[in-house]
Amino acid sequence: MVDKILFTELITENKGIIFKICNAYCPSKEDRDDLAQEIIYNLWKSFAGYKAEYKFSTWMYRIALNVAISFYRKEQNKRRRITYSENLLVFEEDSSPNTEEEKDLRLLLKFIGELKEIDKSIILLYLGNKSYKEIAEITGITESNVATKLNRIKEKLKTNFLTNQNN
Repeated sequence: MVDKILFTELITENKGIIFKICNAYCPSKEDRDDLAQEIIYNLWKSFAGYKAEYKFSTWMYRIALNVAISFYRKEQNKRRRITYSENLLVFEEDSSPNTEEEKDLRLLLKFIGELKEIDKSIILLYLGNKSYKEIAEITGITESNVATKLNRIKEKLKTNFLTNQNN
């Protein structure tokens, strides 16, 4: 029997992971809502197999990123929805950025959204303060490959920002 209360608490504590992934993989609010539901559904299906000796956030990232990549790659005709709580995850409507920092953040999210799936996953995990070891575990690549890819991703993002400022 799956502990619904524990599951809901863990999702609530780690909902930032889902927000980051959905925002990176989906430009529209409707798609973000659909992806969030799909991620939560898959987390729920897999929750009985979660082993408490592992960090929940690492386990959650692995499942959420796999779901996001699959969601991104194919259009699904029929998406399953499951509701645990009406307010478990609420995406805010896009509003105009007011500060330079907000504009830069939007621009960063736009550039991240344009990356290849694996690169997008790596930078999201890095921005989520995951260690190279944790990123390697979640993505299934070596730590040295994580370091190499991160350097390339950072350079690409930096170039995109510089190009954008010059236009």
